[in-house]
Amino acid sequence: MQQLDWIVLITTLTFIVGYGSWVTRKNRNIDDYIRGGSSAKWWTIGLSVMATQASAITFLSTTGQAFTDGMGFVQFYFGLPIAMVVICLVFIPLYHKLKVFTAYEFLENRFDLKTRTLTAILFLIQRGLAAGITIFAPAIILSVVLEWPLVWLNIGIGLLVIIYTVTGGTKAVSVTQKQQMFVIFAGMFAAFFITLDLIPEEITFTNALDIAGASGKMEVLDFSFNLENRYTFWSGIIGGSFLALAYFGTDQSQVQRYLSGKSVKEMRWGMIFNGLLKVPMQFFILLVGVMVFVFYQFNPTPLNFNPVAEEVVLSSEYADEYRTLQEQLNLLEKEKAERSLAFVNGDNNETTKARLLQINIEEKKLRAEAKTIISKADEEVETNDRDYMFITFILNNLPKGLIGLLLAVILSAAMSSTASEINALATITSIDLYKRNLKGAKEDHHYVNSTKLFTLIWGILAIIVACFASLAENLIQLVNIIGSIFYGNVLGIFLLAFFVRYVKARAVFTAAIITQLIVVVGWWFDWMPYLWLNLFGCALVMLIAVVLQGFARKHGTAG
Repeated sequence: MQQLDWIVLITTLTFIVGYGSWVTRKNRNIDDYIRGGSSAKWWTIGLSVMATQASAITFLSTTGQAFTDGMGFVQFYFGLPIAMVVICLVFIPLYHKLKVFTAYEFLENRFDLKTRTLTAILFLIQRGLAAGITIFAPAIILSVVLEWPLVWLNIGIGLLVIIYTVTGGTKAVSVTQKQQMFVIFAGMFAAFFITLDLIPEEITFTNALDIAGASGKMEVLDFSFNLENRYTFWSGIIGGSFLALAYFGTDQSQVQRYLSGKSVKEMRWGMIFNGLLKVPMQFFILLVGVMVFVFYQFNPTPLNFNPVAEEVVLSSEYADEYRTLQEQLNLLEKEKAERSLAFVNGDNNETTKARLLQINIEEKKLRAEAKTIISKADEEVETNDRDYMFITFILNNLPKGLIGLLLAVILSAAMSSTASEINALATITSIDLYKRNLKGAKEDHHYVNSTKLFTLIWGILAIIVACFASLAENLIQLVNIIGSIFYGNVLGIFLLAFFVRYVKARAVFTAAIITQLIVVVGWWFDWMPYLWLNLFGCALVMLIAVVLQGFARKHGTAG
């Protein structure tokens, strides 16, 4: 990184943290701190909701996902607009009418305290884990850039977020997220057009799409019912709808964003804005990853995008074996460039397409072999390099200044998501657990201070989780897997509360515990792709609760 990159990066991040802390430094009461005074306009709500979703994981992992597997991941988001309609029609009017601080307050009114407490605890578990991962993701970036230990970077990033989140609460999160989304959009558009410019002059954008298509990267829709495929049209529409419905309807990190709205109308417009823009945004981010893939059809790539992994293996006894694989990859890349040029120059017959696909398969095999060799050299080093791809491309190919901007994009996204998460975690802890179970009346400022303290505590816990995190298969998948384990169950509880009036508290509480255990077992033994866990958990808790309630009625108990 050059001096200009550092100036752009530090200036951007300092402004966001300073602005958020200064503008929202005075919170008069608990309503100001948790709901931002219920004064947010629809565009603030919409951008804040999007920024909460758009973590650093979005830009690191989604681009890496597209580079490896193509555009099919966009199907994951197909259910989101459907969920937005349901949220606007059912959830928002009810939450606004009850004037709740958290989604789980409603459950006590409908069921009882233990059901409210259980769902709050389920939220705290899954969102606490996710908050740690959103800190861990950008720490990977800086570990590559600065060659600093991940642990210290996790601590630094976490503390940066804690500063303005503790100071300003929900309003600080919402205010800073508007600036962060501006940085994010500017940076991603810049990355897209710079990538196109780096592709050989004779390759037009249309040619680039053709090359990506010939390599199987432009297969957006999969209408198969094969459960072996994680991302299909049906898993997106059905499983994705339930995931989005649970996320936006019951996850406090999102509910808190639109509860800050000035009116029901502002809340609804904010969520519709998110529903209309989110799918195109994700499509565009995936397209950036595909364009990077096309760039690498004409430029050399490392066997593993994690520079630490390559450094380790090249200084080990397996260095020669690794270099042999690199030579084989170089030969494949030379042929790949020749075939790709021939393809866009008119030789786009089935033989050329078949060979391009075969080259990609052979390349994946070489990379898999490279991971095996790296693991032999050092079992502790991270071989999963999918999330390193985009940052490696940025550092090696983008001009001065733009590198700093793209790092600011990724760090801004990480800060916005983490801030929303620890803000929501603190709110749930303060309102659903602490305030609800505290004996005796307290002044408003007491709950403001306690929420600030819980924000600090959750921020520290998120840092601890980040320090013990790993890349797993893919960061964006890891976050959604964690959510899918819990979301279906919680959503089912809310749907019972909304629509099945005769089911009582004891049946729901018991069903929720049984369902959560079954879903965890199902995930552990891989019964189905994780997106379907949302539908499975939702349907199961509703079914068990209805059966238990029927059994209670039959035997004349309270249920």
